[in-house]
Amino acid sequence: MQKTVVINVVGLTKRLIGDYTPFIASFLKRGSSSYITPVLPAVTCSAQSTYLTGKYPQEHGIVGNGWYFKDECEVKFWRQSNKLVQSEKIWDALKKENPEFTCANHFWWYNMYSSADFSLTPRPNYLADGRKIPDFYAHPAALRDTLREDLGEFPLFHFWGPKTSIKSSQWIADAALRTDALHDPTLTLIYLPHLDYNLQRHGLNFDIISKDLQEIDTVVKQLVNYYEHQDARVILLSEYGITDVTNPIHLNRVLRKEGLLNIRLERGLELLDAGASKAFAVADHQIAHIYLNDKRLLSKVKALLEKVDGVEKVLSDSELDKFKLNHERCGDLVAVADAKSWFTYYFWLNDSVAPDYARMVDIHKKPGYDPVEMLTDPRDPFVMPKVIGKLLKKKLGFRTVLDIIPLKAELIKGSHGRIPESKEDYPVFITNTAELITNEMIKPTAVFQLLRKHVTSE
Repeated sequence: MQKTVVINVVGLTKRLIGDYTPFIASFLKRGSSSYITPVLPAVTCSAQSTYLTGKYPQEHGIVGNGWYFKDECEVKFWRQSNKLVQSEKIWDALKKENPEFTCANHFWWYNMYSSADFSLTPRPNYLADGRKIPDFYAHPAALRDTLREDLGEFPLFHFWGPKTSIKSSQWIADAALRTDALHDPTLTLIYLPHLDYNLQRHGLNFDIISKDLQEIDTVVKQLVNYYEHQDARVILLSEYGITDVTNPIHLNRVLRKEGLLNIRLERGLELLDAGASKAFAVADHQIAHIYLNDKRLLSKVKALLEKVDGVEKVLSDSELDKFKLNHERCGDLVAVADAKSWFTYYFWLNDSVAPDYARMVDIHKKPGYDPVEMLTDPRDPFVMPKVIGKLLKKKLGFRTVLDIIPLKAELIKGSHGRIPESKEDYPVFITNTAELITNEMIKPTAVFQLLRKHVTSE
């Protein structure tokens, strides 16, 4: 078997490869590449699971970054157990062919309790006094201790939130190199999320994102040079492309105004009561799953949402089959935004009664994806003194919350999830093993076979 590394450069598209990414441009020129037709939804968890299983969401069950867990009547995002992926993974298939095969998975999602030989994934500690302490989960457990000693703590607050920076991707890259030196896995999967941040904050504004492109180019160069020196086959790929948006859509507010969505009032603040609602939306970038507790309302809700400005289409029944999305976890309806729009999870009608988590980085409590967690209010000149004061209180043992996230969805300028208009915004597959690429365009399920070929072909 051939040593292979897969570097997942999140958000990378042909449109972004150029003057600001000289190394990636040279890698593309001397290798071979294909566009990847995006899976629907074109979001992290669905795309990664499709690549690693060769199956669509209707088979592997990952219909988004989160969904409504019907038996618990709760919306849950960013779960971590690999058992949620209901199809065989590439490392299991390759291990059947050769028991000597090993796999290291660095921060691709659903990375806990899998059968991969080595794995790393973010796993903060939530302390009883309300603090969130940066940490990560590793298998085998001793690998965590080794990497912490060699590299320091994983920079969690640079991985997500207003402080996101190249530090998290650099740490992941360094961890992959250290793991390789220790264990020499056959297949290594590396997740580099850096481009995802400012592309969502600012869209395709090259005056701003040029720095991010240069930073990720440097990290990719470090990785490729190391692995090619190890005679590895190297793949650069991405999950989706991010495009400019200007129109946030609040589907839950639409449903609420029609009397279809219920809320609970707790301590004077509103919470979505999914189990008691006739209909509610689970927003995930440019896709939203709409779940109906009363199935008789399907036609009514579909017609209602189709009239909302920015909704391109609403899928149901056979339309879900067409997009290979018809799984029991899927919404009864799936709304797709148009090219300039994206979906928020917002359900309150007055900001004064928004839940406390709305103004915080809290990916597990919010019943939908919230990119505004990467921002603070640009009109608040005192936001940093507030943060410093709150952190000081926490260190002194006082309970407090970092309620610094604005309720201003219009600040977001880039999104993904739908199938983009131009293939220049499609995800890419680039390899230094040119003979293994034969088509300009490949299906997302074909990534599985291409990864397998890189490992097994002479």
